[in-house]
Amino acid sequence: MAYQFHRISVLVVEDNQPMLEITKSLLVTFGVGHVIGAQNGEVGFKRFCEYNNDIIIADWMMKPMDGISFTRQVRNDPKSPNPYVPIILMTGFSEKRRVLQARDAGVTEFLVKPFNAKDLYKRLVQVIERPRQFVRAPDFFGPDRRRKKIKGQYDGPYRRESDLHSAEILKVLQEQQKEAHDTLKRIREKQGLGKGDKFNIESDRT
Repeated sequence: MAYQFHRISVLVVEDNQPMLEITKSLLVTFGVGHVIGAQNGEVGFKRFCEYNNDIIIADWMMKPMDGISFTRQVRNDPKSPNPYVPIILMTGFSEKRRVLQARDAGVTEFLVKPFNAKDLYKRLVQVIERPRQFVRAPDFFGPDRRRKKIKGQYDGPYRRESDLHSAEILKVLQEQQKEAHDTLKRIREKQGLGKGDKFNIESDRT
């Protein structure tokens, strides 16, 4: 079932400016009503404290604070407005040891680079449809590292298409989505990408 994300706020933490713009634009095309960007983990935590976003998407490799350190701060810092917020980690790493390292830091889901619009959309739906119980232990706080299907409806800020009644909200979203579509079209044309191709904009870091 298609979601309308107009009521949710997503924070994107990414120090690669072109990838930040791509991710933000994709989210807007999905209908996300409020997308905030941050250039690294330090700025990202400040923005999270300010906006208390519903979902966070963060890159792994950033300076001066990477995505793992950022996740730990969100989960454990007393200043964090919501230590339970879903965190999707964008990464080029797919090795098991890397996945375990991120999981142990409290990451909710992974988005492996390069990715396309469908990959990102799937991760958003994943954190909505399958929220994970949280576990607190002496050396860990975060989503249960054992995947379990939780019964019952998700009671959160997400709404489906039937909730999109306001003509004013609809107009603003349509304008945002048109601008985002145009941005993605320019990027695809510049890179010679088809609509379903994966974006692969990276700096010289591994």
